[in-house]
Amino acid sequence: MSAQVPNNPGPVHHPHLTLEIANKLAALPLKCLDLEFPYKTGVVFTDSSLLTAPKNYHPAFYGCFDWHSSVHGHWMLVRLLKIYPDLAKADYIRDKLAAHLSAENIKIEQQLFSNPENKSFERIYGWSWLLQLQNELLTWNDPLGKSLSQNVQPLASQFSTAYIQFLDKIMYPIRVGEHTNLAFGLCLAWDYAVTAKDAALQQAIHNAAIRFYAADKNAPVAWEPGGYDFLSPSLEEADLMRRVMPAEEYHKWLHAFLPGLFDNKINILQVAQVKDHTDGKLVHLNGLNLSRTWCLLAIAPYTGKNKTAVLELAQQHMDAGLQQVFSGSYAGEHWLASFAVYMLTVGKQP
Repeated sequence: MSAQVPNNPGPVHHPHLTLEIANKLAALPLKCLDLEFPYKTGVVFTDSSLLTAPKNYHPAFYGCFDWHSSVHGHWMLVRLLKIYPDLAKADYIRDKLAAHLSAENIKIEQQLFSNPENKSFERIYGWSWLLQLQNELLTWNDPLGKSLSQNVQPLASQFSTAYIQFLDKIMYPIRVGEHTNLAFGLCLAWDYAVTAKDAALQQAIHNAAIRFYAADKNAPVAWEPGGYDFLSPSLEEADLMRRVMPAEEYHKWLHAFLPGLFDNKINILQVAQVKDHTDGKLVHLNGLNLSRTWCLLAIAPYTGKNKTAVLELAQQHMDAGLQQVFSGSYAGEHWLASFAVYMLTVGKQP
């Protein structure tokens, strides 16, 4: 890796995950890992060959409502197994992972993304979670992890190449609070690139981050959240730049980008409210509370004397987000557990 690309400044504070909570969280993706319907697809049908059950062209990731939710559901189960090998359903989970993430299944998954009409399918969110899944498998010191990482690597490498090509062509950053948010995707892709020693991808991400975000100041955080957001455009950008900038430079950048975090009394980023937890779009805001939490936890060490206040703000968001993970509605339960696990374990090595 080029010497101009700095390393991650270090681990961040995170809440505590217990075995009891881990078992409850693991139960949610297990409910839908093999649930074929309801299913939301985003593929382009170039001919009648795709007019079939999604399981036939997504044999690894057909459950949990959509492709990306299935991917991060698999990531979540791997993550929990690494932290707690004695999960209540550990053997069952291992069997499911082995069945879904077989070499043959991954080979079939690759075919869709090789189709020119679907080269942007699941870009950026799904690509990034697949890389995060592979990041987790590569760091799993377990025979199953080693086997599955070999199976998944061809698809991860395919996305790495696609990401590099995409970042070379995209002219403007994507500053939204949903799936196509560029900064969040690059956070996950960066972490994979570091683990996999994918120097080309890491360099491409670094260059894109500096090109798009280094000169940013005074983020319009008062405009957040949007009604469907599950990511904060400003905080995800800050979380990305934490990865690619040296610590001292990042501290100055953060002060200019989010000056409200350095005020004597922080009055930005109020906890998001949801009135209908059964609405698949409105429930996104529960995820926003969780994603804001992991960003604030990561940013807090760079806010000087305001660190405690930023951590308190993170705590408020965490409490609100965790309360809604087990809402009983499939609209949120098929994906919110993954956000909860990411929030509870980010920066922590099993």
